[in-house]
Amino acid sequence: MKRNRKKKIQHSKKQITTTVVSPMASPANARSPLQRLSTFKNTPTAAATPTPSAAATPCPRSPSPSHLDTFSSDSIFSAFLSPDFNPTQFSSAALSSGSAASRIEKLQEGLRLLDTQLRHEVLSRHHELLNQLSSVKVAESSLSSLRSSLSSLQSSVRRTRAELSDPHRLIAVQTHQLSNLHSTSLLLQHAIRALRLIQKLKNLVEPHPDSSKWDLSKAAQLHFEILTLYNEYHLSGIDVVDTELKWVTEIGSKIRDEGMKVLEKGLESLNQPEVGLGLQVFYNMGELRGTVDGLVSKYKQIGVKSVSNALDMKAISGGGYGSGGPGGVQRHGTPQIGGGAKAREALWQRVSGCMDQLHSILLAVWHLQRVLSKKRDPFTHVLLLDEVMEEGDPTLTDRVWDALMKSFASQMKSVFTASSFVKEIFTVGYPKLVTTVENLLERISRDTDVKGVPPAVTLEGKEQMVAAIEIFQTAFLALCLGRLSDLVNSVFPMSSRGNIPSKEHISRITSRIQEEVEAVQQDARLTLLLLREINKVLMLLSERVEYQISTGPEARQITGLATQAQMKNFTLCTHLQEIHARLTSMLSGMPPVAADLLSPALGTIYGVAVDSVTSLFQSMLDRLESSILQIHQQNFVTDSSTTTNGSPYMEDLQKNITHFRTEFLSRLLGQAGPARSETICTRLVKSMAARVLTFFIRHASLVRPLSESGKLRMARDMAELELVVAQNLFPVEQLGPPYRALRAFRPVLFLETSQLAASPLLHDLPASVVLHHLYSRGPDDLRSPMQRNGLTPLQYSLWMDSQGEDQIWRGVKATLDDYAAKVRARGDKEFSPVYPLMMKIGSGLEINGS
Repeated sequence: MKRNRKKKIQHSKKQITTTVVSPMASPANARSPLQRLSTFKNTPTAAATPTPSAAATPCPRSPSPSHLDTFSSDSIFSAFLSPDFNPTQFSSAALSSGSAASRIEKLQEGLRLLDTQLRHEVLSRHHELLNQLSSVKVAESSLSSLRSSLSSLQSSVRRTRAELSDPHRLIAVQTHQLSNLHSTSLLLQHAIRALRLIQKLKNLVEPHPDSSKWDLSKAAQLHFEILTLYNEYHLSGIDVVDTELKWVTEIGSKIRDEGMKVLEKGLESLNQPEVGLGLQVFYNMGELRGTVDGLVSKYKQIGVKSVSNALDMKAISGGGYGSGGPGGVQRHGTPQIGGGAKAREALWQRVSGCMDQLHSILLAVWHLQRVLSKKRDPFTHVLLLDEVMEEGDPTLTDRVWDALMKSFASQMKSVFTASSFVKEIFTVGYPKLVTTVENLLERISRDTDVKGVPPAVTLEGKEQMVAAIEIFQTAFLALCLGRLSDLVNSVFPMSSRGNIPSKEHISRITSRIQEEVEAVQQDARLTLLLLREINKVLMLLSERVEYQISTGPEARQITGLATQAQMKNFTLCTHLQEIHARLTSMLSGMPPVAADLLSPALGTIYGVAVDSVTSLFQSMLDRLESSILQIHQQNFVTDSSTTTNGSPYMEDLQKNITHFRTEFLSRLLGQAGPARSETICTRLVKSMAARVLTFFIRHASLVRPLSESGKLRMARDMAELELVVAQNLFPVEQLGPPYRALRAFRPVLFLETSQLAASPLLHDLPASVVLHHLYSRGPDDLRSPMQRNGLTPLQYSLWMDSQGEDQIWRGVKATLDDYAAKVRARGDKEFSPVYPLMMKIGSGLEINGS
């Protein structure tokens, strides 16, 4: 049963496959019949070219395509219209559906409908098909005539080919022979020319066995032309040429050697003609750029090696100073006992020799560059420098200098970190090192200073070399700062405040500072850098001295002998004064920028020196002012006996000045009388003397009433004051305006009021002094500002110290206004003679103030 069923299924599958696939079996068209029929149905009838008879006969109307429409809507037949139709898939789907027999019947019915439709289409398009058949016959006739024409054309081409092939072959052979003959002729010409040039070269060099007598430039040109012909025209393989070429090669080597000798000799002696000849030789040989590059590289190597050898401690130790034995240098760069001085001297000699070597190298390269920039080839007029360098390339000197400076900086850094001995020598002797470097730069600048020619080393190049030794500069400045700081710390230790350094100790500090400056004064830049470090040391010194200054009542007392605290302050003040004076004198020979660098430290020293005795001078000045204020307790009207005796206040003033001179000022100024040189102490004493004179004149002008005998007494007091100040404080003629005011006030006392307005003496007196003095000549109801405000002489004096002349005049003007109001109230018609004079003086102040 199962076997029979299986056979039935296989038979059904075969029938479906045959039914479905058989319409597709034609290789002419791979599409299904339904697809072809659909295409044929939609093709317009006008597509065919109708004949005249066909055009006259109307086409029958095609039947209704109802069967085709049912195919497109049928679920089975519509699959055949799809462009992606696959027979295998369709057969498999039919078999798997379980209704294969019904599907076969459906397909056969469809085939019958298609046959009927095809028959209908053929009958309806009968005339068109006949027309197409006649067109095919015409085409076949045309093709047969075309075949005969093509056959005759081919026979003609074969005859033409047979007639032209032999002449063409002959022409090709003869053309090749002609080409060979021409090439041979050219080769012979070039070979003959090469042999002639070789003969010329022989005629040029053979008469002179000594190659130094050859015409190198011409020989180089001939050599270059010979080699150019040989290589460009491929003359190798010609025996006669190859034989001579060996000799040419040997001569070329000799020409190079002689050209290099001439070039190096010219560079060594800086001889421009010789350098130009050497360069021309290599230019003619076509080797100029390579030769110049080789020379530059050679000079670089020589310079780098010179720098390396100069700082090689092993080489120094091997130069006659032992090698690790007594007096030698150990591996780490430190000489053994007894060899330090010799190694130090050898190092400096090598450094000096290295600088000379660098100078000669750079000068030679600069000279080479200079000749290249001037010389042109006599035939082509090409500048030789253009053959060596391109636009934008660094100059020859820049290339050599950059290489030398890189090596120099590297070696300096290496010895600083690896050799403690060399580091110490270059640090301690940095002024000598920088002088050596700057002398080299100066020599190079001087020797290459030619108008119109760039210098060998630019400003950036110089800075590059100076920067290479900055590591030792920093160490040197730190060493100087440490030495001076240690000296200051030893003289002024923080642990002991009471110890007072001696004059020798201070002299050691200033001497050491001057020695440090003198060691570097040849280098302005290094001097300024050192002054910055000295400024720090002086600030430290000022700080230590300020810490040592004594304060308190003992430092300010003026009644007894000088105390220990005062003596200590005097010593510190004189020490600072000495330092300030010596450093100021040192700076006088330096540029202003040097003084600007030390100005902060010198100002601090000056301030500390003044602070050490300021309290004492203030106490002395207060006592002298107190003595002068006693002038207001004296009677300058009725007591005539005092005109022959000294005034008590003046005697007290003289006594105090003499005491101050003996106990205090003599220790600051010395015993030889008032100092005439300008120092810190003399400025203080001068200021105090000027204040005494100014204070005296102010209060002398305030004395009221003042009789004629009182004027005589006051004049005598002024003479005594001038004498005691000149003898004990300061030369009064050097005090300026205070002294002129004192000298002018004495004769003013004895002038009539009517004479004062025209007196030139008023120009030497402050307006306030004249105004206050005029009160003593006025009536009692003309009160002074002091009387009007109820002030004491001391209070009024303090107020005047804080005011200017214009403010004092306002106070005076108020009293004058009060006086004028009283006169008008009394009905008086005239004022006191002093009133208009005071108003005139005051109006002058107002004009000057505005």
